[in-house]
Amino acid sequence: MKLSDFDFDLPEDLIATRPASPRSAARLLVAEGDRITDARVSDLPEWFQPGDRLVLNDTKVIPARLSGQRHRSSAQGDTSARIEVTLLEPGADGTWNALLKPLKKVKPGETIRFADGFSAVLEGVADGQGALRFNLEGDEFEAALAEAGAMPLPPYIAAKRPADAQDKTDYQTVWARHTGAVAAPTASLHFDAPLLQALKDRGITFSYVTLHVGAGTFLPVKVEDVTTHKMHAEWGRVSPEAAAEIAATKAAGGRIIPVGTTALRLIESAARSGAIAPWEGETDIFIYPGFTFHVADALMTNFHLPRSTLMMLVSALMGQETVRQIYAHAVDSGYRFFSYGDASLLIPSGAGSRQS
Repeated sequence: MKLSDFDFDLPEDLIATRPASPRSAARLLVAEGDRITDARVSDLPEWFQPGDRLVLNDTKVIPARLSGQRHRSSAQGDTSARIEVTLLEPGADGTWNALLKPLKKVKPGETIRFADGFSAVLEGVADGQGALRFNLEGDEFEAALAEAGAMPLPPYIAAKRPADAQDKTDYQTVWARHTGAVAAPTASLHFDAPLLQALKDRGITFSYVTLHVGAGTFLPVKVEDVTTHKMHAEWGRVSPEAAAEIAATKAAGGRIIPVGTTALRLIESAARSGAIAPWEGETDIFIYPGFTFHVADALMTNFHLPRSTLMMLVSALMGQETVRQIYAHAVDSGYRFFSYGDASLLIPSGAGSRQS
C-alpha cells in the first residue's frame, strides 16, 4: 500500500481560512456508499434515524501559541530576545513540552516572560523541544494563557494569516470541556445550538468522549509503504457511562456515528477486543485499508490533506476507489477543505440510509 495511493490534486483556493457563519451553514457532502448527495450541515437530521447516536469529542483547545521575551544580563550589558512558543503537551512532572523559536536563543534555567506575572523557565531540551515550567498552575494558568496566548491554527491556515481574537471562538467546539488539545476536532466545529436541538428533536442521542488532539496530527507521512508509518500518541478517555451508552445503542440496532476522526480513533481504540469498553490512556492506533471497525457505523468528518493518515482512515471506512470519487466530486464542486472547511458524512454500504 503506497503513499501515492492517497494523493490527489487540491487547488490552493479551496483551502478555507475562515469557517462558515453560522457554523451549520457549511456545505455537507453525503456519501452513502458510492452515491453522493450535496447538502448543508443544517440538513444533518434528515440523514439520521431515531435511535442513532453521535459520539462527540469534548476536548478543549488551549491558546497554545505564546510570544515572550528572554532577558539576559552579563558583564557586557543586558540583552533580550523574542521567543515564540508553541505548547505541545503537558508532561507528567508538571512541565509543558513546547517548540521554541529560536531555540538557540534561550538556555536551560533562563526565564521567558509572556505578560505581567506570567512566565516560564526552560528546564531542559530534548529532541528539539523544550520543557517549560510555568509560574502559574490550575485556573490561574488557564486564565493567563487565555489572555496571552493565541489559538494554534493549523500550518496551512497559519501560513495564510495570523490567528486573531475571532479564532478563540471559531476554533473551539460549542461543547468543549476538558482542556488539553493543541488542535481542534474540526468536524465538530460545524455544530451550533440550533443544530443540536434539531438532532435531539429527531431522536438522536449523544455520547461524549475525550481525546486531546496533539500537534502530531499535522505531521506528514514520510514513508512510501504506509503500513510502516508510526502514528503519534494522544491521550484519550472513554468513560464507563459513554461505553455503556454506545453498547446499548449497538444492541438496540442504532448506528454509532463519531463526529470527527479523533472520536472514531478513540472509540475503536477502546474496542480492540471486539466490543466497546471503558478505556483511558494513550492511543497511537493507525487506521488504514484493511482495518476492522468494531464500533463506528459511519463518520462525519472534514476534507483532509492529500497523502495524510486521515485520507487512509476514510479510505479504510469507505474503500479507496469510493474515496477517490468523493474527493474528485468535492474538488470539482468547490467544497472548502481542511479545518475551517466544509464537511462530509460518510456512510459505508450496508450501514443503513436515511428514513424519510
